[in-house]
Amino acid sequence: MKFPKPQTLQQIANLLQCEFVGDNNFPVFGMNEIHVVEKGDIVFVDHPKYYDKALNSAATIVLINKKVDCPDGKALLISEDPFRDFNMLTRHFKPFEFSNIAISDSAKIGEGTRIQPNCFIGNNVVIGNNCLIHSNVSIYDNTVIGNNVIIHAGTIIGADAFYYKKRPEGYDQLLSGGRVVIQDNVGIGALCTIDKGVTGETTIGEGTKLDNQVHVGHDTIIGKKCLIASQTGIAGCVIIEDEVTIWGQVGTTSGITIGTKSVILGQTGVTKSVEGGKSYFGTPVEESREKLKQLANIKKIPEILSKLK
Repeated sequence: MKFPKPQTLQQIANLLQCEFVGDNNFPVFGMNEIHVVEKGDIVFVDHPKYYDKALNSAATIVLINKKVDCPDGKALLISEDPFRDFNMLTRHFKPFEFSNIAISDSAKIGEGTRIQPNCFIGNNVVIGNNCLIHSNVSIYDNTVIGNNVIIHAGTIIGADAFYYKKRPEGYDQLLSGGRVVIQDNVGIGALCTIDKGVTGETTIGEGTKLDNQVHVGHDTIIGKKCLIASQTGIAGCVIIEDEVTIWGQVGTTSGITIGTKSVILGQTGVTKSVEGGKSYFGTPVEESREKLKQLANIKKIPEILSKLK
């Protein structure tokens, strides 16, 4: 997430009321999670286990809860609670914008696009040409939708990420300041839910088709011409490469990659990254031929035991 205009390290430190290490005029262009940070971004870290990863990331400003040696060319923001202060930055630079009309005045809707009754189109939404948005669809702020996209009834695009920090008094949500980007010729079924990125983008690639009741978590990137069947749940920060087929009731863990032209058979739990060009099944996930052999051998156990008597 880039700020509307560049900030200085001093300005950010004043906003957070925290001390800093670095030049007062050190440039700050935005803030991001560690997997999408770029030069000029702030990244936060609040556990020693991840200090090195944050300090050695592409981010040039590290919001951290301990004063440590600052790498060359970088700056530190020293905070008692980096999670809280990261949220403070999101509230400041990407505040919630209330809307009291069904289709925001700031939304841009392309030629030939048809929107059925009872839809909500939020602030700064962009919808391309020749799209069809069926009834009771909610499209949250800043979503970008390409041309020739079909979205069926009851789908929600742009809800907050499911991302919480456990505290003694309960769960504290990491605020979402990102967006959803849906490319051309995508089809989205009824009652789907696509969460926006925390600071970046959740992306559905060109020509991909989602069945009914599919969930896509925050910051996930789905490639081109994928097919995803009903009741599939995709966690946050997953990369699904081009032309992947995922059958019904599949679930994934977060932060994995599913390779190009993979086929994930129904009711599989994708617990790790998998190579492209192969078929997979089972929980934990394995190549389908190997898993089916294992299941066949399990059926032979009673026969084997009977021979041992």
